Amino acid sequence: MIDFKQPGFEETSAKEWLITNGIGGYASGTVSGANTRRYHGLLVASANPPTDRSVLVSKIEERIGSGEDEWIDLSSNQFPDNTVHPRGFEHLTGFSASPVPSWEYDTGEHKLKKSILMEYGSNAVIVTYTNIGDATFDLAITPYFVDRDYHALFKVNEQYDFYHEEEAQQLKIHARYGANPLFWFFGKGKFTAQKHWIENLTYTKEEYRGLDFREDARTIGEVTKTIAPGETYHLMFCADKFVVGRRVDKLVAVELKRLKAISQGQDDAFLKDLLVAGEQFIVRRASTDSHTILAGYHWFTDWGRDTMIAMRGLCIATGKKEVSASIINTFLHYLDGGMLPNRFPDDTNQEVEYNTVDATLWLFVAMYEYHLAFDDLDLVKENLDKLGDIIQHHLDGTRYNIHTLDEGFLYAGEEGIQLTWMDAKVDGYVVTPRHGCPVEIQALWYNALKIYLYFFDKVGLAKSDENRNRVLEVSKAIKANFKKHFMNEAGYLNDVVIPGKPADESMRPNQLYALSLPFPLLSKADGKSVFKAVQAQLFTPLGLRTLAPDHPDFKPTYGGNTWERDTAYHQGTIWPFLLGEYYAAQRKLFGNTQKINKEIEANLEPLKKHFYEQDCLHGVSEIFDGSEPRGGRGTAHQAWSVAAVIQTLLAG
Repeated sequence: MIDFKQPGFEETSAKEWLITNGIGGYASGTVSGANTRRYHGLLVASANPPTDRSVLVSKIEERIGSGEDEWIDLSSNQFPDNTVHPRGFEHLTGFSASPVPSWEYDTGEHKLKKSILMEYGSNAVIVTYTNIGDATFDLAITPYFVDRDYHALFKVNEQYDFYHEEEAQQLKIHARYGANPLFWFFGKGKFTAQKHWIENLTYTKEEYRGLDFREDARTIGEVTKTIAPGETYHLMFCADKFVVGRRVDKLVAVELKRLKAISQGQDDAFLKDLLVAGEQFIVRRASTDSHTILAGYHWFTDWGRDTMIAMRGLCIATGKKEVSASIINTFLHYLDGGMLPNRFPDDTNQEVEYNTVDATLWLFVAMYEYHLAFDDLDLVKENLDKLGDIIQHHLDGTRYNIHTLDEGFLYAGEEGIQLTWMDAKVDGYVVTPRHGCPVEIQALWYNALKIYLYFFDKVGLAKSDENRNRVLEVSKAIKANFKKHFMNEAGYLNDVVIPGKPADESMRPNQLYALSLPFPLLSKADGKSVFKAVQAQLFTPLGLRTLAPDHPDFKPTYGGNTWERDTAYHQGTIWPFLLGEYYAAQRKLFGNTQKINKEIEANLEPLKKHFYEQDCLHGVSEIFDGSEPRGGRGTAHQAWSVAAVIQTLLAG
């Protein structure tokens, strides 16, 4: 619980909260009650899990009192000219993100606790109010309704009349003619109709991002309920009809029990909370009736690269065998031309994208770690032909000019296409094209070949097989040529090589993969040289910089419009997920000792503080500024950021 003595608007609106429903939907906002992003909403529903997400309920306004003329607001909003109205945050005394977002308010005469959770597997959100004081009070609740794609903003539009029908203990609401209904269950409360447009709600996070930052919302009336000391009152919004007679309190109890079970058996409080946070990314994909991983909240869907990397910490290291196998099968279902998808789009009418050279290679690492964790050879046997097909396409050549060179290296790239994880592209401009042979792609390619050989032999196929022998030859060629082409005189690895041409010697963290993956490409002595260079120029306790500060292209801050943000995205910005590879390399090179583990634990303290006290509470941001990092940037809660910390702690 975070205690507030004299809460300020800036302080409370900078802290975000998030809950999810396991199918791509979520509820999110700030501790102050004022939305600061277009992605905030009390009910963000997924119509085709985990995509087609829409904001249906923006937020709710609450007033508390003991008579018609004695109402005190508990909510907050920001409007133009830095106007904050009402100022309910001033009555906030405490907030907790665990097990679900919960607020405590004290008006001097009355005390109230509010909590929010979602029904798992359903586009439904439940808000619970409890009178924790000694006096009876009246509670008035006014929802702000919108009806829009979660990337968009809602404006006054008379076509949206939010027609409603009152049924037993609930309203059936149609935002406009032909819209799917939204149900608002309010139990024994009393509904009074009164429609208004609320205009110019101001979202400061969107303003910071250089985007349109004002939105309008619609009210249709308020519900009032008298609540006695110790009494609890529930209301619920759902995109599927709520059947009157279902016990909302039982739905709450079921969800609290589910959340508690996620971290059962763990003693470390930080790890327990990380496990619950990590579970928020694991969702069902309707198109395959299997699991997948959302890359980050609030706006990412499931990406091949992010999923393969994040599942190692979120699923494999945590013992989720069935979920891990399901995720692997989800992506193999879309295997095409020897490649996994780069991204599943938000809109189901759009084509699946394949512009990635590393996602498919990460599949081998994930399957190898899956096999070691669960001793399950069946998944390997079922998919060995597909793995062989992937290798064959990469040896012979596939889309985006991905092919193998005589040196064994994997070449990738064509004009206007971004293929590695450093994939920022704005107005057709690829910021870090990295066409050629990027260092981490060679490490992943080498590991894919070695893992394929391991699986090939493990399954018991003939060692004289022609394909096996070709794979063996290429892996040997990579090992023989790697140091010669990538190790430079400064003692670290070049970032991109094209044999016969000058190398890109930019100091970037991608070289860590040559040290951290299951089959390293360097000797321990060379590995230590590389690690120390990375440690000196790129390491911070919050993550690794994507470019050394002394490079002329280094960007110290991330912000501004789309162009400014995307051109800084991989040019110095700090990424927490890289800590997973950094600490894995450190343990491989210097030993998984008590001394090293204590050093890692101490280095994780700033990220731990961020997790509990800053930005998305009980979340880890996607990125931080490359110089003097303070608040998180990018997505507020990123899958591979959380996964990296989980994997690091479990490996100690």
